[in-house]
Amino acid sequence: MTARHTAIRPTAWVEPHGAPPEIALLLASEIGQHTGSFKFRAAYHVVASVPHPRIITASSGNFGQALAYACQLLGKGCTVVMPTTSAAVKVAGVKAHGATVEPVDTASTTRAARVAELAAADPAAYVASAYDDPLVIAGNASLGEEIAARRPDAVIVPVGGGGLAAGVLNGLRQAGSAAALIGAEPALANDAARSWRTGELVVQATEPATIADGARTLSLGHHNWAILRTGFAAVVEVDEAAIAAGLRWLDRHAGLRAEPTGALAIAALIGDPERFRGKRVVCVVSGGNVDQEVYDRLNAEG
Repeated sequence: MTARHTAIRPTAWVEPHGAPPEIALLLASEIGQHTGSFKFRAAYHVVASVPHPRIITASSGNFGQALAYACQLLGKGCTVVMPTTSAAVKVAGVKAHGATVEPVDTASTTRAARVAELAAADPAAYVASAYDDPLVIAGNASLGEEIAARRPDAVIVPVGGGGLAAGVLNGLRQAGSAAALIGAEPALANDAARSWRTGELVVQATEPATIADGARTLSLGHHNWAILRTGFAAVVEVDEAAIAAGLRWLDRHAGLRAEPTGALAIAALIGDPERFRGKRVVCVVSGGNVDQEVYDRLNAEG
């Protein structure tokens, strides 16, 4: 089993009121994790596992913040390539932990291209993918092991690049759980759903403009796809209105201030409760890093 490092906080378990009838629902909230999301699990594991003095990554924000903090804790340098559309609160979080932010306009170039340029100029640095890295998957497995202890029938996880989903699945299986893994993905960024349906990895041509900024990936990572190709029981596509409704549901029924990506799992459940009736279900609330203006706007819409 994967040992959870003492620097990593355990998930917070929330039993919401107002759950759909005949569903035993638990929320695994990573909002209280260091830097506000599950990403610290993976980031700390990466930084602690490699000998490199500097780490380079690309991130919309959550992995960047987590990596910056992990590097700060372990005395390493950190550079994060971030889209110019990244939430201001996430850019500020990366900088607050001493990392360098390299902004990139994804309409004219890709995050990966800028990372490659930086890596070529600094061969002593380790290039960490926010999701497509065995060390990332291993770090996220600790969450799956915690979830397995609750004996769920199904676990619903947000899906972007697949690092969380692959890690949770590995953690569940390592702990002896046979729980069904359900992915929850924005309909505007449905590469995982299309990949799962066709059995072939689908890559989107451009970065999707979903409010769930943590899911604005072009495709699942190759390491993740190898695990999730047969690991998903289903992938549910969630439209933008449903994502916002999930965010509001978490606020009203669980007192959780989630970011849009963090609301994907509960949005998938409340959008199709019949799928989960009679089951013990864990929904992963992956993080709470959201600009106040965005949160207030989405929370006021319903």
